[in-house]
Amino acid sequence: MESVHFESLYPSNSRFPEIEKILKFVKAGNSVQLIGLPGVGRSNLLGLLSYNRAVRQKHLGENQKWFHFVLCNFSEIRKKPLFEATKFIFLSLVDSLRERKMNEEYEALDKIFKDSVVSNDELVLFQGLKRAIDFMCIEKELTVVFLFDRFEEYISMLEAEFFASLRILRNRAKYRFSVIFSLNRPLEDLIEPMLFADFYEFLAGNIVYLPLFDKPGLDFRISYLGKVSGKKIDKKTVEEVISLTDGHGKLTRLSLEATLATSDLQLATRKNLQGFLLEQKAIYGACFEIWYSLTPSEQNLILKNEGSDYLRNVGLFENKKIKIPIFEEFASTMKQLSNEAISFDPATNEIKRGDLSLSETLTSFEFRLLKFLLENPDKIIEREEIIKAVWKDAKTTEGVTDQALDQLIFRLRKKIEEDPNNPKHLQTLKGKGIRFTPHQ
Repeated sequence: MESVHFESLYPSNSRFPEIEKILKFVKAGNSVQLIGLPGVGRSNLLGLLSYNRAVRQKHLGENQKWFHFVLCNFSEIRKKPLFEATKFIFLSLVDSLRERKMNEEYEALDKIFKDSVVSNDELVLFQGLKRAIDFMCIEKELTVVFLFDRFEEYISMLEAEFFASLRILRNRAKYRFSVIFSLNRPLEDLIEPMLFADFYEFLAGNIVYLPLFDKPGLDFRISYLGKVSGKKIDKKTVEEVISLTDGHGKLTRLSLEATLATSDLQLATRKNLQGFLLEQKAIYGACFEIWYSLTPSEQNLILKNEGSDYLRNVGLFENKKIKIPIFEEFASTMKQLSNEAISFDPATNEIKRGDLSLSETLTSFEFRLLKFLLENPDKIIEREEIIKAVWKDAKTTEGVTDQALDQLIFRLRKKIEEDPNNPKHLQTLKGKGIRFTPHQ
């Protein structure tokens, strides 16, 4: 008997194709990246694996009892160091056993956890986690699948040791250990390759993109919304809303909630439903989440009504047009943001574009590089000086090559430039060095 979670109420065929693809990787002992736009339902899919027995039964049959899914929402530890992340993963594993009423396993791992955490020592804690994985995967012969939700919120805290630890756990459990990284874009686009080199062989090419529209899940949400509101949702209104949102989960739900909270007479006086919906703060905010998840170059493509591989893969662009009409209308109001200057705020230790924080989208090396450049605006800085500033925590910078710096600059350009191939902020002057201009 499992605890009651909202995801347990969903029909068993929700997100069927995507879950099939994910489990194909898991069954082979590999890990996978689940990529989707904000609000499209990544957390919901992970919740289906964690809490919906009917979903697991449909995909795994009787073998579902040999798979144990552990949900870890990384937004809860977004600014925490490696020790706290290890403790969080360990505790999530223990709690998942309690929730699924696996009493024998829970008691064993709860004791290991308490014994390991008391010393407050990172090495002792990780040794305890290894013992826990041994117990689950070797002694109990279970496949443990960690579901790292909203992992993009932890990017700025990542260290190579994080992935090295995952590799150690995987090497102990072999094919009975997997991780599903839920992200708004692939890790390859977010962090330096050296950071996850230790775990790369288990992730390489294993990407599942989450489409905007999941009909079984959306039908359930609409039915549930009508039930809890006590109001009948007009079929024509549903069709019109879906035509504006293209079935994007969060935008559709918020739009229907807004129409339910507004009288028919008030709606009748508004000829433009799209304009009415964009006036709602929650809907405007959901559009802003999508916009903020895009790089400046992708935002620029959207404004030009052009696409890219990423925009097509996540379902935002198709057949030479933006697929979500309400987001297209929203994007037309955002052009001025791309012209805002980039600055460093010492009071909050944040790097911003106008009032928007860029810090959470940057890795530690990208942050150090951009902060150093902002402290030396419009100056030509030699490469060696930049290397010493960015890699200052390393014992020596002798092993840091020009190629490593070039890769770091390229990745940073992708996050701050409208056109990374024709940069306006971060320019390389051949034979001289690097120059950064906060304004375009």
